[in-house]
Amino acid sequence: MTILLKRASEAASPEDGARVLVERRQPRGVAKDEAEEALHLRAWLPVLGPSEELRHWFNERPRQWPIFRRRYLDELCNGEAEESLIELHAIAASEPTVTLLTSDKDQEHSHAVILRDLLGGVKKPPSTSGPTRAASGGRIRARRPR
Repeated sequence: MTILLKRASEAASPEDGARVLVERRQPRGVAKDEAEEALHLRAWLPVLGPSEELRHWFNERPRQWPIFRRRYLDELCNGEAEESLIELHAIAASEPTVTLLTSDKDQEHSHAVILRDLLGGVKKPPSTSGPTRAASGGRIRARRPR
């Protein structure tokens, strides 16, 4: 199974396989009733997008990726998201390639990355130690020589 990430504004290609929009809002320039046809969607799962509060919080603090990841995973644990996650897993199991569509400009720091990891079998987010902590501005202490 191959899981690709793509911006919703990018044109569809045959390599995309099943295209799934994972945003709460409809993409700009696309009418709500025409979204599935215009974007060549297999499904639109709006509940899998982060809440507006979390999205605004992360936009103000882009270096806080590990905290965003943890909060987003907490949001996915509610009852609404469970059905959509089951549907997403079913689509991924039935298709050789799935493309997750999002409107985020930074594809590597998007909730779609977290969904891709979940589909790939990642059980938990990385811990707050190591390179992730250093990248997020955490304090690094030098070791004392023995």
